[in-house]
Amino acid sequence: MNTASAPTTDETSLSARETVKALCAYVRPHRWAVALGLLCALVGAAGGLLQPLATKALVDRLATGETIAGILIALTVLVVLGTAVEAFGAYVLERTAESVILAARRTLVGRLLRLRIAEWERIPPGDLMSRVTSDTTLLRAVSTQAVVSAATGAVAFVAAIVMMAFLDVVLLGVTLGVVVLVGGAAALVMPRIAQATERSQEAVGEISIALERAFGAFRTVKASGAEEREAARVEAAAQRAWRHGVNSAKWESVAGSADELGVQLAFLAVLGVGGARVASGEIPVSTLIAFLLYLFYLIEPVSKLVDAVSHYQEGAAAISRIAQVERLSTEPTARHKGARLGAGEAVPGAVSVRLEDVSFRHRPELPYIHQQVSLQIPAAGMTALVGPSGAGKSTVFALIERFYEATGGRVLIDGKDVRDWSLSELRSAIGYVEQDAPVLAGTLRENLVLAAPDATDDAIRDVLARTKLDTLVDRLPHGLDTQVGHRGSKLSGGERQRIAIARALLRKPRLLLLDEATSQLDAVNELALRDVIADVARETTVLVVAHRLSTVTRADRIIVMDAGRVRAVGTHEELVAQDRLYTQLAATQFLAPTP
Repeated sequence: MNTASAPTTDETSLSARETVKALCAYVRPHRWAVALGLLCALVGAAGGLLQPLATKALVDRLATGETIAGILIALTVLVVLGTAVEAFGAYVLERTAESVILAARRTLVGRLLRLRIAEWERIPPGDLMSRVTSDTTLLRAVSTQAVVSAATGAVAFVAAIVMMAFLDVVLLGVTLGVVVLVGGAAALVMPRIAQATERSQEAVGEISIALERAFGAFRTVKASGAEEREAARVEAAAQRAWRHGVNSAKWESVAGSADELGVQLAFLAVLGVGGARVASGEIPVSTLIAFLLYLFYLIEPVSKLVDAVSHYQEGAAAISRIAQVERLSTEPTARHKGARLGAGEAVPGAVSVRLEDVSFRHRPELPYIHQQVSLQIPAAGMTALVGPSGAGKSTVFALIERFYEATGGRVLIDGKDVRDWSLSELRSAIGYVEQDAPVLAGTLRENLVLAAPDATDDAIRDVLARTKLDTLVDRLPHGLDTQVGHRGSKLSGGERQRIAIARALLRKPRLLLLDEATSQLDAVNELALRDVIADVARETTVLVVAHRLSTVTRADRIIVMDAGRVRAVGTHEELVAQDRLYTQLAATQFLAPTP
C-alpha cells in the first residue's frame, strides 16, 4: 500500500540551545503576563509551604492543651487565598498561551504566503497546513505552563528542601537519596518523548497531505472508484500518528509516575527512619508529621518539574518543525515608495518585454527549460507564444512574474531588469490568467476584486459585460455575493476561465498574460473574448500562450518555441508559409493545408 508523500522540508532538528532561543522569542512579547502568572503561582506555592509548619504548631499546641482556633482560621485563609491566586494565575497563563499560538500562526501564515514558488512546489501543502494548525497548538503548554511550572517547581522544591533541612537533616538525606535515584531513571526517558512527539506530528502532517490529495481531485477519485484506496492511504497515516502518539503517551506516563514513585518510596524510608528517631527521642512526633507533610508537598513541585520537561520535549518537536518552515526561502517584502501590494493601481501605458539570452532550469541537476532565449515584444499589441508541450512557453510568464529567477541572461520590462523592480510594483502592472484559471472559495465578488480590492461597482459591471458574465450573475441566487464553492466547484470550467479573465482585466494592467485562457470556452464565448482581448491589446501589451491557434491567428506577432528555444517569429500567414513546425500545428487544427 502506498502511503502519503513524506514531507520534504529540511528535517534537521534544532539543538537544545536553538530550541530555547526560539522558545524565548515566542515568550518575549508576553513576558510580563508570564511574570504575573509566575508570581501568582509562587504565592500559591508559598501558601503550601507554610501549611506543614502551621500543622506542626497545631500539634505542639494540642500536646500542651493550648487553643488551636487561631491556627485553624489562619490555615483556612491560607488555603482559600492561595487557591484563588493560583486560579487567577492559571487564567492569565492560558490566555497568554492562546496569544502565543495566535502570534505563531500569524507569522507562519504570512511567511507561507510569501514562499518562493520553487519552495511551494516541492513541499506538500497538507504538511505546511499541519504546521500552522497542529504544531502551533503544542506551543500552548511549552510557552507558558512549562516555563512557569519549571520556575515555580524549582523554587518550591528548593524552599521545601530548606524547610526539611531545618526540621531534620538526616531525614532530608534519606529523602534526597531516593528522589535522585528515581529521578535519574526518569530523566532517561525524556528524549524518547521528544522523538515520539515529532514523529507523531509528522504523521499528522501526512494525514493532511493525503486528505488534500483526495479532496483536490474529489470527482476523479469518485469516478475512478478509488474512495477505499484513498481512505486506506489516510488511515495508514492515521495509524502511524496513533502509534507514535501511544509511544509518546507511554513514555510520558513513565516520567509522570516516576515522581510519585520517588515520593512514595521516600515516604516509606522516612517513615521507617523517622519512626526510629521519634522512638529514640531524637525528634518530637510533630517534627516527623511536619516532615512527612513536606514530603507529600514535594509531589507537586517535582510533578511540575517533570511536566515542564515533558512539555518542553513536546514543544521542542513542534518548534523544530515550525523552524523548518521559517528556514524556507521567501520572496522579498521590500517595496518601492508609492507601491501598494495588491492595491491594483495601474500606471498608464503599455510596457515592452524583452528577454536577452535567457536560460533557466529549476535545479542544477535538472535539464534546461530555456536555453539562451532572446525575444522582443513591443509595447501594446498582441503577441502569442505557440509550440508543442514542454517548449517552455508558460515558463516565460513565470520568469516575467518573477515566480522563478532566470539562471542566465536578463528579463526586462520597459527596459528595466525585473530584478530591479519591487515585486509589488512589478506584479501590480501585470494581469495574469494562469492555465487552470483557479477560482478561490468565497463569493463571486471576492474573486473578481482579488487583484483590485478598490474596484468600483461600475468597473465590475463593465468587466462583467465584456466577459459575458453578466448573464451568469443575473441567474445566480445572490448575484455577486453568491458562494462559488471550493475552487469554484459550483461553476463550469468556462465560467471559471471567464472569471479569471475578468479578474485580470479589472486590474487594468499594463501587461496582460493569458496562459491557455480560453481553452475551456465554447466557440461563441471564445469568439467574444477574442474581440475583448483584441480591444484590450490596443492600449495594453497582451502576451498569450495558446495551443488552440484559432485564438491567436489575428495576433500582431506569433513566436514559435520548441525545446526551450525561439524557433520562428511572424504573423500567422508568414509562419504558415515559412515554418514547418507551425504549419504542422496549424494543419492539425484545420487552420492550414496539410504540409
